[in-house]
Amino acid sequence: MLLETKISRRGFMQTAGALTFSFSFAGRASKALAQDASARFNAWVSIGADGTVTVMMPAAEMGQGSLTALPLILAEELDADWSKVTAQYAPPIPKIYGNYHPLFAGAMITAASISTPGYWMSMRMGGAQARRVLLDNVAAQWGVPVGELTTEPSVVVHARSGRRISYGDVVKVAKVPEQPPQLTEADLKKPSQFRLIGRKDIPRVDVPSKVDGSAKYGIDVRLPGMLYASVLEAPYDGAKATNVNAADAMKIPGVKKVLPLPFGVAVLGDTVHATRKGRSALKVQWDAGGAKMGGFDSEKAMQEYARHGRDPNAKAMTWYEKGDAAKSLAGAAKTLEAEYSSVHCYHAQMEPMNCVARVAADGQSAEVWTGTQSVALAAFVASSVLKTTPDKIRVHQHLLGGGYGRRIWPDAVAQAVVLANITKEPVKLILTREDDLTAARPRPMTFHAMKAGFDGSGNLVAWRHRLVAENVDAVAAPPRFKATGGKDIIGWRGLEQPFYGVPNMMCEAVREERGVRVHAWRGIGAGYNKFASEAFLDEIAHATGKDPLALRLELTKDHPRASAVIRAVAEMADWKKPRPKDRALGIAFSDYHGSFSAGIAEVSLDRKTGKIRVHHYWIAGDAGIVVQPENAHAQLEGAVVYGLGSALSEELTYKDGAVQQTNFHQYHVTRMSDMPEIHTRVIVTENSPTGLGELGVPTVAPAIANAVFKLTGKRLRQLPMSPQRVSATLKA
Repeated sequence: MLLETKISRRGFMQTAGALTFSFSFAGRASKALAQDASARFNAWVSIGADGTVTVMMPAAEMGQGSLTALPLILAEELDADWSKVTAQYAPPIPKIYGNYHPLFAGAMITAASISTPGYWMSMRMGGAQARRVLLDNVAAQWGVPVGELTTEPSVVVHARSGRRISYGDVVKVAKVPEQPPQLTEADLKKPSQFRLIGRKDIPRVDVPSKVDGSAKYGIDVRLPGMLYASVLEAPYDGAKATNVNAADAMKIPGVKKVLPLPFGVAVLGDTVHATRKGRSALKVQWDAGGAKMGGFDSEKAMQEYARHGRDPNAKAMTWYEKGDAAKSLAGAAKTLEAEYSSVHCYHAQMEPMNCVARVAADGQSAEVWTGTQSVALAAFVASSVLKTTPDKIRVHQHLLGGGYGRRIWPDAVAQAVVLANITKEPVKLILTREDDLTAARPRPMTFHAMKAGFDGSGNLVAWRHRLVAENVDAVAAPPRFKATGGKDIIGWRGLEQPFYGVPNMMCEAVREERGVRVHAWRGIGAGYNKFASEAFLDEIAHATGKDPLALRLELTKDHPRASAVIRAVAEMADWKKPRPKDRALGIAFSDYHGSFSAGIAEVSLDRKTGKIRVHHYWIAGDAGIVVQPENAHAQLEGAVVYGLGSALSEELTYKDGAVQQTNFHQYHVTRMSDMPEIHTRVIVTENSPTGLGELGVPTVAPAIANAVFKLTGKRLRQLPMSPQRVSATLKA
């Protein structure tokens, strides 16, 4: 899917106008705009006679604020009255609504904190072109040069004559040209001209409905006459259900069908309660069927990962290289080596996976109701199930009750469509939390072998970081994985160190193939790669007698934006201020898709139980132009909370190929009682916007680990830093 929609940025900029102005949902080119309720100016925006501006929304809303930010960007260039702007989810047409960030290259996916940067130019150009069409129409109608016209929010103004006309009134007589206005970036607003972008008084549009309970998620959908479904999920891909006690489940009142299927055993019935009870009554034996995952044990596998990390002859692929690290390490006056690791992590989204599907009688088309991070992928997978084409699938997008990467892969969509096609009735599939865990697509388990080299003066001159892990791209984006020769664009992110001034660097990865359904997880590879690199940098500071803050400032001296976030967070936390004896500070820095962040954790430790307590967490972030400042702070805070969980408590383990945790009593996410005071600072610059939704994750774990080392002199080397692991480290 990623490669099929790939278009170069230059190609996109050359064709974007033609695409947007020629496309209409009825499949016709719009020339003269009808004098009816509304008129579509291009694929991105329509304006009604009442002045309502409807913006097509290409991304999912899963709490990150895209439903506000993206329409706001278009409204800025359109010079629209924000109170008259509304949004409508775009259909799954990647060639028009795809994200042209280099990571996605035209795929229609919401992930990796790149919705704003990926749609920044598309939205601005769509709004600017529509505004220019409005101006051209008014100029022709009034017989004045277009250069004499200006706009105020949703109004065209001719200052010399004092005339004014609303966008709604222009729409009634406007015509759209065959070719769009030829605009360039130079025709767009300068940041100093923004009226909407950067304002603190514009709230997110999705929040009121979430507060009063009227928000509609996929799990809220109901259709007349629909069946409910629960699925006892197979423990891993390839496992086959044998000896199913279907008769016992069928005895439950309200249960209609029990269906053994390739992905598990489905129970269909009249109510959620009936299907849950029927599912609980199932006793199923699973045949591994030769599946690779059948004997997977995560604890044993970690030992093998470590051997591969230490083996100089292991097959490694280079991800980032500068200078000659091997030669520099060989000739170094002194070297330092260390190892780090992390376990699998579950997405733990509050809304379990679900989908409602209705398949046509002939099985050649369908409607799907769900919350997904990729409507295009959902349509593609549904069409593949039915052996039809994606244009025959209508996806009704809903709010997502958490995504974090889990809702990219539409396995719930596929399962619901299979069931609806079998029954020829609408089916609502809701996974139990137990089955949501069983069907997890976790963050990879990782091992890191680190080595640094120093010259005779103690300067850091060489760096090597080897990652050992399963490859996310191999599972989540096979075409891209093949096209790059086996590089894991998702899982290796964060290995690179472009902002640290070390002359010789080698960052490489060894691929493991264990059959785990690894997937993108909030912060993707940076979450574990920055833990290893930033904790190791702290070791380097200690070994060379340097202050951890001073070392980072020294290494980033040629990169002002990187240095700025480090200085900012040090100021926020008052780095040099003495702390009580039972507390200590730790610092970490991270870049992420062109954004920069630095975090400082203040921690204490219960030495009897091994429990780490984070009292304060300070974070400074620079993501360029900030569309919504208040939401930027919220995103940093939320990402820190997510980072705390993976740093201190979240652990998904496998035995005989199956996830061992069944619910939140065993998979421990951050509780309110664990929360520190979070202090945020958003540094706004005039650089093009980059991502914020995940920026707070990467620095959390290393900052905590570094603080614990300062407090105890003991280095924590594995995530999560659970009480059991901390206690074992203290005793070692």
